[in-house]
Amino acid sequence: MLNRYGWWQWLIIVGVIVPGIFFALPNLFGDDPGIQVRGSRGTDLSSADFDRLKALVAQPGSGLIRGSLDVKGASFRFATPEAQLKARDLFEDELEDRYTIALTLLPAAPAWFESMSARPMYLGLDLRGGVHFLMEVDMDGAIRRMEERYVADLRSALRTAKVRHRGVRRKSEGGSDITLRKVSDQDKARETILRELPDLELTDVEGDTPDRVLAHLSQRAKDELSEIALEQNITALRNRIDELGVAEPVVQRQGDRRIVVQLPGVQATARAKRILGRTATLEMMLVDEEHNVDSAVSGSPPPGSRIFHMRDGRPILLKNRVIYSGDNIVDAAASIDTQTGGPIVSITLDAAGARINQRVTGKNIGKRMAVLYIETRAKIKTDAQGRPMKGPQGRTLRTSQRVEDVITAPVIRDQLGKRFQIEGLDSVTEGQDLALMLRAGSLAAPVEIIEERTVGPSLGQANISQGFRSVMIGFALVLIFMLIYYRTFGLFANAALALNLVLMVAVLSVFQATLTLPGVAGIVLTVGMAVDANVLIFERIREELRNGNSPQASIHMGYNRALSTIVDANITTLIAALVLFNFGTGPIKGFAVTLSIGILTSMFTAIVLTRGLVNFFYGGRRVEKLAI
Repeated sequence: MLNRYGWWQWLIIVGVIVPGIFFALPNLFGDDPGIQVRGSRGTDLSSADFDRLKALVAQPGSGLIRGSLDVKGASFRFATPEAQLKARDLFEDELEDRYTIALTLLPAAPAWFESMSARPMYLGLDLRGGVHFLMEVDMDGAIRRMEERYVADLRSALRTAKVRHRGVRRKSEGGSDITLRKVSDQDKARETILRELPDLELTDVEGDTPDRVLAHLSQRAKDELSEIALEQNITALRNRIDELGVAEPVVQRQGDRRIVVQLPGVQATARAKRILGRTATLEMMLVDEEHNVDSAVSGSPPPGSRIFHMRDGRPILLKNRVIYSGDNIVDAAASIDTQTGGPIVSITLDAAGARINQRVTGKNIGKRMAVLYIETRAKIKTDAQGRPMKGPQGRTLRTSQRVEDVITAPVIRDQLGKRFQIEGLDSVTEGQDLALMLRAGSLAAPVEIIEERTVGPSLGQANISQGFRSVMIGFALVLIFMLIYYRTFGLFANAALALNLVLMVAVLSVFQATLTLPGVAGIVLTVGMAVDANVLIFERIREELRNGNSPQASIHMGYNRALSTIVDANITTLIAALVLFNFGTGPIKGFAVTLSIGILTSMFTAIVLTRGLVNFFYGGRRVEKLAI
């Protein structure tokens, strides 16, 4: 019988529409200004700490909506951004440095939506706002790291030139101090340094010290290093944001040493803040087993070695020479060790790192190799009484602190190659964060978040309201036109258009895509294409009626003959949208995403859903005349 759907076809329609409505519903509730408090390096926020924080903001008029504690940390919701900022300052004064405090926007939808994986879609900065970070790059730290590397290069250059020396050390005020064994070698040493290390300049040493040579980075080298460090940090931050899954972020340079990062609609702001602000890397070093570590602690370390500490506080003596570092890591993945049940990070090295790893481990089987974890953390400045110090704007002052500890120092059992594993991590979260940072690349210089705030929509609320108002007016006019011109069939088309918008919102929410104002333009274009598809079908039906066919045959032939035209038009548009997505950036990608989703949903609603509605009202019975 013509124009009848089977039970399985109705099941498909219901199976698409009902979940679509459900996953679109969280977008109706909006957001609350919030604060996330998370521990770092395996530190958990205790219930006592949570109660202490809640008591700080639980007074009447504080704007606190509610606070919650879970395995990840604490979340607090506030009625206004002003209450949010005030609470953030209180939390920073109360908590220690081992906690991360971050501003965020939390979905206001009931918690049971979240428990069923129903979350609102992300909105871009132009529509929703987000989190704004202003970061300052520690160029002095970058120069200090470069000078530390030059110490090893100086030793190697002098050794190759057969210039005997007592030692090369980096001075605290900057530069490298070389002490020669023979005064007569000074000219040769100076010539070797200038020839082999052109980025260094030599200065005279005060006093009668002909056996010493003082080298430091030239101003040209410092300027180049600062420029490279800033660009590398921007690249690393972009990579880390990509790993976090934030769509359409803003990462741009501001001045000589500052970087602006804007994250639209981020939910896990605490983690984002922790990931972005951490300067963490790994260095592989051999354990000095030739000297006694206790003697080194009580006296002084032997030449070429240095005292570090394991995570449990035990001292360990490592050779100064770095075998390879995080720069040689091309991939990292966190997982759980099936034997111990502890967190591990699987490391993949590049070709150069693999060659070094093979050579060093092959020569040192039976010896220990340490994994040194280096991180720069922000530490609260305190006065003589131990109270946090405040800046001119009332914000808590912080300073950078370099932390170096040994994660693990296993015995080399076999020759290692391109891949190996790191054990001894504090938690699964630390393993995931470490893997993310190693994949994204290490920061060339430490960064400090000097400003953090939630920002409103960049286009202005008035412009956004006008944009959405114009969309709704246009949509309403289309509905009215379809209803007047096509009567009952226009009603079917209007129902399909409304459900098409719901399905688009649902898909954007399920995949956590980001909707921007260009994305709204893509939705408008999709609505037009969906209307066009229905117009093609209805005009085909009218044509069949004019040719003298029965109403049932006209419906059947109208849908079948219009199908190929609709599919061809939508597929060509979909191809164009995919090209825009692959090669476009920023707003263009946002437009391409909504257009691609809209094409797929509109084909379903225009072809399958409207046909279902027509079949429900007209199928399987004698019809003398169609209201079209």
